[in-house]
Amino acid sequence: MSTVLVYASKADVRERVLAALGRRPAPDLDELELVEVSDAETLIDAIDHSEADLCILDAEATPSGGMGLARQLKNEVADCPPMLLLVARRDDRWLATWSQADAVVGHPIDPGELTDAVVGLLRARAGGVAVRRPVVNVRHH
Repeated sequence: MSTVLVYASKADVRERVLAALGRRPAPDLDELELVEVSDAETLIDAIDHSEADLCILDAEATPSGGMGLARQLKNEVADCPPMLLLVARRDDRWLATWSQADAVVGHPIDPGELTDAVVGLLRARAGGVAVRRPVVNVRHH
């Protein structure tokens, strides 16, 4: 089972991510354990204790945004899991690069786009393949 942390300060954002992914986004992957996280302290603690295979971070979360957390974790954790950022604006692509995110998906969440990004990151991690950074897929609103 792969553990995916879904970090967002707003419950509705976490709910949309969970609904978009489902428990088994691809037949060749194990079932997902989707863990909702609403605060930075819990997220950092889970990463420090190797409790995640992938993190989905809302860049708009408050008071700690997903971009800053992604950068912090990528720089501080030796075997940091892949980070997928949810961004609200197309112009946030350059910040996503700064954050060292492995993939970026825009709001509003497109279930197919999110699933494709998650499946790609989990397959790469399972295969020991380094993820090419950044994979930016932000649609115009």
